[in-house]
Amino acid sequence: RQVLCLSALLSLPHARAEPIRYSVAEEAESGSLVGSLAEDAGLTPAQLSARRARLVSEDGRQHFRLDRGSGRLVVAGRLDREELCGQSDTCM
Repeated sequence: RQVLCLSALLSLPHARAEPIRYSVAEEAESGSLVGSLAEDAGLTPAQLSARRARLVSEDGRQHFRLDRGSGRLVVAGRLDREELCGQSDTCM
């Protein structure tokens, strides 16, 4: 079941200007691939690394990890829908 949507907005020259959205399956395991952020943004992993790309969350918790060397976005730890969203019908 798809329960979490991750939106990445890159406002970098020569990168895509629109948001990049990913869906993650409920209870995805740590290390599960979410997507290739570099490729989806139109950058090489080297460009992503040179621009010091990083992940920032509103609550300060890091649910995802960005490997700047490969440009891959992965799940940092097992995701629990109830913990993240409570009883909400939608979880973003």
